[in-house]
Amino acid sequence: MKEKLEAIRVKAEHDLQEAKDKQALENLRIRYLGKKGELTAILKQMGKLSAEERPAIGKMANEIRAAINSELSKRAAQLKEAETAKQLESEKIDVTLPGKRRNIGHQHPLSKELDEIKEIFVGLGFNIVSGPEVEYDYYNFEALNIPKNHPARDTQDTFYINDNILLRTQTSPVQVRVMEKQKPPIRIISPGRVYRSDEVDATHSPLFHQIEGLVVDKGITFSNLKGTLEIIIKSMYGE
Repeated sequence: MKEKLEAIRVKAEHDLQEAKDKQALENLRIRYLGKKGELTAILKQMGKLSAEERPAIGKMANEIRAAINSELSKRAAQLKEAETAKQLESEKIDVTLPGKRRNIGHQHPLSKELDEIKEIFVGLGFNIVSGPEVEYDYYNFEALNIPKNHPARDTQDTFYINDNILLRTQTSPVQVRVMEKQKPPIRIISPGRVYRSDEVDATHSPLFHQIEGLVVDKGITFSNLKGTLEIIIKSMYGE
């Protein structure tokens, strides 16, 4: 029986090395280690052995089973590696090929102008400040000296969410919020979207953009305002 076991080991190792794919390995596993496999068939004959022979034959059979399992795992890893190498070779990328060009969009003219204006003001030492577009009535009107029932409110058809909250009609609320939190000197602009219930035509829209500036400091006069506006206009449109 030892000779038969050794023959199975040698034959199994040879067959495993010749296996070309996963299915071939599985067939060999069943052939040698399955319920009706060659090694199992021999082990079923151990009952015919003497009590002295059984331990040695049993040990040998277990060693051969372990060796076949080890060879199965090793050969499976080799086949996997070969398959991966073949796949990489067939699917390799030619980096010298030209790439696909993607159409790149352009910046919206409005965004472009806003960025240009912001850049000019930053160059003059202004800070860019933003605020909520959904605003309290207090910041949009009352804090700007436009209390309830003030006639100026009639000229600004407002989108109200409720009695106290609205879509801002101007970016002036940003100035109020800045002055609440910051002491002079203050030098800011507050660009952003504003909303008014206007009919859409060539010069009106329910949504438009506004830029407001605020300077609070000692010695500021109208000449500073005029000079600032001149710089802005010349920077954008030339002399």
